Amino acid sequence: MTAAERALEFVKEGQVVGLGTGRAATAFVEALAARCKDGLDVRGVPTSRTTELLARQLGIPLLEMSDVEQLDVTVDGADEVDPALDVIKGYGGALVREKIVAAASRQLVIVVGHEKLVARLGQRGKLPVEIVPFATALCRQRFAALGFPAELRRGPGNERVVTDNGNWILDCKVERIPNPGQLDAALRGVPGVVGTGLFVGMASAVVIQDGDAVEVRERAR
Repeated sequence: MTAAERALEFVKEGQVVGLGTGRAATAFVEALAARCKDGLDVRGVPTSRTTELLARQLGIPLLEMSDVEQLDVTVDGADEVDPALDVIKGYGGALVREKIVAAASRQLVIVVGHEKLVARLGQRGKLPVEIVPFATALCRQRFAALGFPAELRRGPGNERVVTDNGNWILDCKVERIPNPGQLDAALRGVPGVVGTGLFVGMASAVVIQDGDAVEVRERAR
């Protein structure tokens, strides 16, 4: 059994399911589509245009986020997961929509490979923050003053990366973050910040693939 297949066990008949973005989320969407073809009745809410396109191609019925008050479960990937099940997301650029969908869900299930586990968030050295383009100079200045110099994310041709929301991403240089919740609040307090890649206290479970083994860690209630 793969981690994506194990994550399917959190999905029940008739539910509304948030569909994440990225490699792990893609594997889940493909697994969910196979279950839908076998008769599972669910509706999906995609967190990006890329995921929306994939889900439509695979035949998963979709809803608009604007039409949904609450989702039952969201399954998504992550770039870092710490022992408290707090995560960093956003290396793929969909962090704000991912956070909105996750916040509207009763459960957030994170699917990762073992290599994404860290002792403390920030270990990989990067924290994405989505910003309004008009605020770029101010945000970089304020982030630097907080001790987190940031660079504008660019694509392969050196073009600015534009999110599905029409915004830009600043990648903050970080080291191990002692208090992720405090940093999230400080960054969000800067005018022009739309959202950060820190998902603190949000994940209810993490499904971890380590070779052929799959482990599930659930947040204590």
